[in-house]
Amino acid sequence: MKDNIRSIVIIGGGIGGLSAGIYAQRQGFESTILEKNAAPGGQCTGWDRNGYHIDGCIHWLTGTKDGGPLNALWREVGALDGVEIVHPESFLCFEQDGLRACIYRDLERLERSWIELSPEDADVVREFCADVKLLQGFSFPVDKPTDLMGPVERLRTMLSMKDAGKILKKYGKMTLQEFAGRFRCPALREGFGSMAPEWYNAAMIFFAIAAFTANEASIPAGGSRALSMRMADTYRRLGGRIETSSEARTLEIAGRRVRSVVCSDGRRFPAEYVIAACDAAFVYRTLLDNRYPDPAFEKRFADPIAYPLASEALVAVGFAGRTAELAEPMPWSLSFPVEPFTIHGRPIRRLTVKQFSHEPGFAPHGKTLLICDINQYHQDYDAWSRLSREEYRLQKRRLGDAVTRALEARFPEMRERLEILDVATPKTYERYCNAYRGAFMAFFPTVKGRMMAHTGRIKGLDNMVLSGQWLQPPGGLPAALLTGRDAIMRLCRKTGRAFV
Repeated sequence: MKDNIRSIVIIGGGIGGLSAGIYAQRQGFESTILEKNAAPGGQCTGWDRNGYHIDGCIHWLTGTKDGGPLNALWREVGALDGVEIVHPESFLCFEQDGLRACIYRDLERLERSWIELSPEDADVVREFCADVKLLQGFSFPVDKPTDLMGPVERLRTMLSMKDAGKILKKYGKMTLQEFAGRFRCPALREGFGSMAPEWYNAAMIFFAIAAFTANEASIPAGGSRALSMRMADTYRRLGGRIETSSEARTLEIAGRRVRSVVCSDGRRFPAEYVIAACDAAFVYRTLLDNRYPDPAFEKRFADPIAYPLASEALVAVGFAGRTAELAEPMPWSLSFPVEPFTIHGRPIRRLTVKQFSHEPGFAPHGKTLLICDINQYHQDYDAWSRLSREEYRLQKRRLGDAVTRALEARFPEMRERLEILDVATPKTYERYCNAYRGAFMAFFPTVKGRMMAHTGRIKGLDNMVLSGQWLQPPGGLPAALLTGRDAIMRLCRKTGRAFV
């Protein structure tokens, strides 16, 4: 076996890169991960401020149900080894006009509570719950990528997705706002309608809620950074090497092969194979210097209406108290109306706040971490980019102040007990992760766009493949995990070895 060892350089130490590295080592390759930052994890990370730990990624993790195929892969890469899984009772609660509607984990409770809240919506609610239930047993195929399947495997995969096909056919051409308009209850109508961009495909929310109500989407204790570190530890135990503070900037190419990866500090890393587990635009436009354009990606980059990108402004706030002590219970995640304020002229009328009382280690004793995520889209990124350094700081401060005022208005007991810990913007994600236009996920699925399943291959190069969430929009951590594994499957096929 030693004579058949091949070397791989993996660009990017996020979940896609760590997954590729772990499977590379298990298949007998020798691999090195080049990570831009001082620690691996990419966007699956967290950071510390004023005694608090700010979780920067996981809202929920799909694949947390024991015995599921995706759960088996998370455990295979060490992400969930010995980890408690936290199961919030609600996915998200919507408030409007004095009403609260919660997306409960218990689907029967959800149906019962919504009908009690809004009897006139009973038929719509029952239909919604029946469609969610139809998807509870669904899981995306994880055995191998479609391009490596034979005809029988492809047929079997298609048959396994028949229930998903029914939901996609029913809701695939309906926007989330159109779906929200079916409800008379203002909490459900306004809550659902504010979750995503204007043209967001309504079918996608059914998949998310089905996973949640089937206990397939929950929270690993310790959060995002801890999950990444567990994967990094697994990779190192298998003999892999992580070069941190090593940002890949150029590729040395001869003919149809990448000969080496050159970092910003001038170091060169020769390799027989290269896996780019980083932002797709950074790969094609910076590393490959626009010499190997990909039509599928360029089409999507050029059309932000049909293929919008999701970023966020993250406002982390410390609360000098425990949410359990509030007069009114605060759910894990709450969407509520606010006195409108603006970001670059765009009015913000609702906020979503998550409270981390389930993570006492994320805050000093007796205190609680709160995080507000505000969706940011194409025009928002452009507005942040136009600011001078001083204007940028001022706008972040204004945003933090507006969020604390909104929280104090909704929870009067929080007055004088909140401190702004940090404000991250789309430019933050771009700066730290080379994220195209600050996107933390790939292209949002819309009624105008077509979903893309990319093979990871780069036309014109024989020894380089892609990994990461960009290959399977809408992306997310499961896509990063799977595409890392897929990349090694493809290299095994290319080098004539069985993937085991």
